[in-house]
Amino acid sequence: MAGSDYEIALATRDDIAGMLDLQEQNLRERGGALSVRFTPEWFEAALGDMPVLVARKAGQVVGYLVSSSAAAQRHVPIIAAMLQAYPGAPDAYLYGPICIAQSERGQDLAAALMSALGARLPDREGITFIRRDNTRSMRAHAKIGMRQVAEFTHDDAAIVVVVYPG
Repeated sequence: MAGSDYEIALATRDDIAGMLDLQEQNLRERGGALSVRFTPEWFEAALGDMPVLVARKAGQVVGYLVSSSAAAQRHVPIIAAMLQAYPGAPDAYLYGPICIAQSERGQDLAAALMSALGARLPDREGITFIRRDNTRSMRAHAKIGMRQVAEFTHDDAAIVVVVYPG
């Protein structure tokens, strides 16, 4: 598990700037794995929907994990396609994005964030998608117990649906 030098907590409005900065560093167009740029307003709405967790180190946001209800994201085309491929349990939630600072990768921080989210949403299935060509994310999700349940294609990309057991 991630070392004790991390603080994992519910995100607040004060964390949004740090999450946006981390997002920008990890977008696909900058060599990262995040495919979608979310706005400050999106992050603020997410804070009001379901748990959004941050990992802080020395007061700086070094990771985050967003969870949301299916209803809050169903209008997003890739989410609609994912839910058509695998609708999940009636009380399932969506998770993602999960983003870890490059300097913190390999420290099991993603697992620590997922564990903290699972503790907040016990006995509920978490669903997300990963581009099949995102091998780093595929390995990280497998390492923390995710299982693949479906596949679909979106914008000519092969997408895998994985679940976090509740």
